[in-house]
Amino acid sequence: MKRKLNDDATMDRIMRETPAAIRVILQHGMLCVGCPIASFHTVSDAAREHDLDEDQLRRDLEAAIEAGDGTSSLPRGPRQSRAVDAARPRRPFGVRS
Repeated sequence: MKRKLNDDATMDRIMRETPAAIRVILQHGMLCVGCPIASFHTVSDAAREHDLDEDQLRRDLEAAIEAGDGTSSLPRGPRQSRAVDAARPRRPFGVRS
């Protein structure tokens, strides 16, 4: 099944859904991994900000998306994030470790 890169997808979402895209992003000289702006920038925004050829970046990302299985071990939503938080042990207020 061939997946297409959505025009509205943010760089953060692309990296979370297709971890293989991270390699492409780094190969293009972008440091989107961990960048607070990645959750707002689309591919077009990122290409413009980094003065890159948007068409080439899209082709490379689409190739990574097509080659990858699109799965990730990262939590995908607030419900899963809360489950992770709930599993964390809690310290009483004011107690330091």
